[in-house]
Amino acid sequence: MFIRFLVCFVFAVAIASVDCNSEGDALISWKLKLVDPNGVLQSWDPTLINPCTWYHVTCNVNNSVTRVDLGNAGLSGPLVPQLGTLANLQYLEVFANNLTGTIPIAIANLTKLVSLDLYQNQFSGPIPESLGNLVSLSFLRLNSNKFSGILPVKVIQLVRYGNLRILNVSDNQLAGTVHRKTTSGFAVTKIIQDPIAQK
Repeated sequence: MFIRFLVCFVFAVAIASVDCNSEGDALISWKLKLVDPNGVLQSWDPTLINPCTWYHVTCNVNNSVTRVDLGNAGLSGPLVPQLGTLANLQYLEVFANNLTGTIPIAIANLTKLVSLDLYQNQFSGPIPESLGNLVSLSFLRLNSNKFSGILPVKVIQLVRYGNLRILNVSDNQLAGTVHRKTTSGFAVTKIIQDPIAQK
């Protein structure tokens, strides 16, 4: 009986470790795509049971990642789709780096995200419509990148149906205009856009 209990206990711990480390795996997959000349990701060790002891990562009481703070860290490279598996992530702060590429569609899986700060990078391509699924988002700062196309209506509707307070898309290559009040009657707390697009 004791041996059966011990086997079950070891199996349960192994499953819990794999589950906890899946967030570490997602962050390590991102680290492997980044150039880190200042060594800010040096503490990101894949052999640890979870990433909660890593610098620039904050976890909740259940050892699940809630924050990634890598603003002004000198990083270059892309965001990776695996970041979309960080189910409890509330803050993704990667502003003022040299990050490139597009916003992965999988970022829209981060339904608990409160702040997405991608400003002052080199991101390009369209702003994904799927970001409109992030109804917990209060701050969406995408300014000073190379985004192009139009701002998706679904993203703008986060003001009406979500918690969005700040939407900054200035200093990009976007087209179109967002008015403070639309025919649907919802008011925007603050939208900052390119002066050229406002004409």
